Amino acid sequence: MTLTQTTAADIAPLQDLLDRIALFPGEMLPDMIASYLNGDTMQLWLTLREGDKPLGFCFAEPEQLTEGTWNMRAIGVAADAQRSGHGATIVSGLEARLRDLGARLLIVDTASSEELAPARGLYRKLGYAEEARIRDFWAPGEDKIVYWKALS
Repeated sequence: MTLTQTTAADIAPLQDLLDRIALFPGEMLPDMIASYLNGDTMQLWLTLREGDKPLGFCFAEPEQLTEGTWNMRAIGVAADAQRSGHGATIVSGLEARLRDLGARLLIVDTASSEELAPARGLYRKLGYAEEARIRDFWAPGEDKIVYWKALS
């Protein structure tokens, strides 16, 4: 398995992956990643591959008006590859790259829904602490939870 920067060739397979896991609509991906592929942004997109097949990805960007704080905006792993350590591989690889860029902190926003309990467990297992909770943020009864981890 390899974790590399996402390329234009990854868009179609990642769209398929996104549609299968319902993280967000795959049709949104080309617009979301365009600035990164054009080199017009500090965003970081990484794709985990087994051979030519993408198994997962993540997307992070620096938080504006901060010194070295990044936000992992999205992480996804193919449904048939979940709970196999791939999410941890992606997050650990992202952290290493961000350290090389001089990042101090990585934050992750997620939801309190039961379906995202495995993701919250992964963040805690990897040393992230729950820093904030905004009640009813995503919908009534669904809180926004912010996790953080010091990278230095």
